[in-house]
Amino acid sequence: MKVGCIGLGDIAQKAYLPVLGALAGVELHLQTRTPATLDRVADGLHLPAERRHRDLDSLLAQDLDAAFVHAPTLAHPEIVTRLLEAGVPAYVDKPLAYELADSERLVALAEERGVSLAVGFNRRYAPGYAQCADHPRELILMQKNRIGLPEEPRAMILDDFIHVVDTLRFLVPGPVDDVTVRARVEDGLLHHVVLQLAGDGFTALGVMNRLSGSAEEILEVSGQDTKRQVVNLAEIVDHKGQPTVRRRGDWVPVARQRGIEQAVLAFLDAVRAGKVLSARDALATHELCERVVRAVVDRAA
Repeated sequence: MKVGCIGLGDIAQKAYLPVLGALAGVELHLQTRTPATLDRVADGLHLPAERRHRDLDSLLAQDLDAAFVHAPTLAHPEIVTRLLEAGVPAYVDKPLAYELADSERLVALAEERGVSLAVGFNRRYAPGYAQCADHPRELILMQKNRIGLPEEPRAMILDDFIHVVDTLRFLVPGPVDDVTVRARVEDGLLHHVVLQLAGDGFTALGVMNRLSGSAEEILEVSGQDTKRQVVNLAEIVDHKGQPTVRRRGDWVPVARQRGIEQAVLAFLDAVRAGKVLSARDALATHELCERVVRAVVDRAA
């Protein structure tokens, strides 16, 4: 199975390549426009020269079975378009694009060509989060905070807060009939944002503070007098009277803890089986992010 990896930044190197490089039956090809990075990463994976590509044309000439896109977001529309037009199933690091119109076009193109398109919402596969789907979820609270990183609203929401948005969508136990957005913007930079989704019998809150003094990610789901808390995707605390703590095992890889390994395997298994994956649900997350962006911008105006 020939698999391409486009873009060799931190996420590709730390999260995806350790998984892809260890899979039996996968012939891995790398592509980046930075020769020094290409050779350094390929050397670490012991890849021969014929699997190192400096441009997309060279990579596409390999008759790929699938590709992972980890290039900068601004480059996604062009790269993903090329892959889909070539009939190559594509797994794209979130978001598909900064502009909703581009994301809509890519999803429509994938459906028109009958080619798989998947978006890297790995938290849906992270064991601590996936298990929360079996817990009572009358109230859902997710915080994903940073230190000293206020940012332009669209970039912050589409590059980072999108994980919070998608996790809430994944965990809400029913249709959402109310969406509320609150935010603080100063000098054009988004300091914090709060998203509330509500429906029959449930409320979900997503919070991101870029000046929180702490880099952390905490998910809490509660209902029927029980609560489950997941801290930094690694520690699970169940509350029912007395708290019970479960921590990530010493030998559990970070990629498995964060759901990346599972997402990669699910995508490649679907490709092998000839199953076409749709990004239509992922598009719904992008649509909600666009709604958040517009609310934040309107509030700042």
